Amino acid sequence: MADAAQTLDVDFSGDADSAMFDPSAFRLTEKEARLAEKARRLGRELFAPRASQWDRDAIFPSQNYKDMHSHNFLGICVPEADGGEGAEFRAYCLTAAEIGRYCGATALTWNMHVCSCLWSGTLADDLDMSDEQRVEHKRRRAIHYKRILNEGAVYSQPFSEGSSAAAGFTPFATQARKVDGGYRVSGKKIFASLAGHADYYGVLCTLIHEGQKPSRRDTLYLAIPAKADGVSVVGDWDPVGMRGTVSRTLLFDDVFVDDDAQLMPQGVYFQAASSWPHMFLTLSPTYMGIAQAAYDFTVQYLRGEAPGTPPVKRRMYPTKQLAVAEMHTKLECAKAIWFQAITEAGPSPSKEQILRAYTAQYTVMETSNDLCRLAIRTCGGQSMLCALPLERLYRDSRCGSLMLPWTAELCMDRIGREALYEAGETDD
Repeated sequence: MADAAQTLDVDFSGDADSAMFDPSAFRLTEKEARLAEKARRLGRELFAPRASQWDRDAIFPSQNYKDMHSHNFLGICVPEADGGEGAEFRAYCLTAAEIGRYCGATALTWNMHVCSCLWSGTLADDLDMSDEQRVEHKRRRAIHYKRILNEGAVYSQPFSEGSSAAAGFTPFATQARKVDGGYRVSGKKIFASLAGHADYYGVLCTLIHEGQKPSRRDTLYLAIPAKADGVSVVGDWDPVGMRGTVSRTLLFDDVFVDDDAQLMPQGVYFQAASSWPHMFLTLSPTYMGIAQAAYDFTVQYLRGEAPGTPPVKRRMYPTKQLAVAEMHTKLECAKAIWFQAITEAGPSPSKEQILRAYTAQYTVMETSNDLCRLAIRTCGGQSMLCALPLERLYRDSRCGSLMLPWTAELCMDRIGREALYEAGETDD
């Protein structure tokens, strides 16, 4: 890791828009502090004023993506050698948390886009490949990076299929068959964020070998053009929260993609999922940001400083002070374990590091909703009005614990099992 940031020209005096993670206290690198500060400015000035619109109408935040493209945020995890910001895992997570603080739907969908660069970039560079594979992979990923940086192309990452595949237990039901010059893909993805709005869908699918049983080891990661023949978006999108993600159903009917559609070489995704498990922690920054936003609003409201509310102070009541103390304690605990987990992210983590990653995921997802619950109770009846952000934060925050591949239930199941069993142990 690069040297920690020195004194920066940023005010960390405790106002609601101060950095979630003080660069000096958390020993951030200059790049981490710079990107997080940039995200905070974009979020506060551009994304926050629009957030209620995306939520109210359940429409995708296209304008936010245009703004991110103009600030090179679509290429945040594209290597510097390819023209991107070259953010590594922790830098991206810290930046995404700041965006989630101002617009959860933007941060969550941005994660689906960024993973196409993070997984094929920094993460893939840590994995085992032959020299030939690595040369070909770098050539192919440069094609995708060029689209993102030069054209503002948006990639998504449809994952779920309504089965146990997204949790990593079975092969993906979406299947690919090798043909001359590429692959033919057929299948369905549900809860596909950015459906109808992404330019390319980064689809995880199973390569089928005739006469052989489908295997997770044969997972392919392919970028399918949204306008390719056989691609369709179906169904409505009217959920309780994260409405701006527009996560409709994607259908692939014998869709052809060429060999250069590979975002990872054949077999490398399985290696990544096995040896780089923190790759599945990237949903959590959005909810870390929502947790911070709920706390920020509560403090502002009780001080009589919340935008859109009368300047009435409510901070003098002991019950309000106690509630804020409880919220602050929960928030700091969540931030501490989450920061440790994203700092440890890397290939071949120890058992303790994997358990800590599961714990961080569970803690952030549950704490986010808990803080929103406490915020509404503490701020009172006005906080339920759609004119204020708390009710949206509450609805968005409830979605986090349900998101594959690391739902709250799966995290608890894995923590309990892996704490009690060493690799290969059984009770037989």
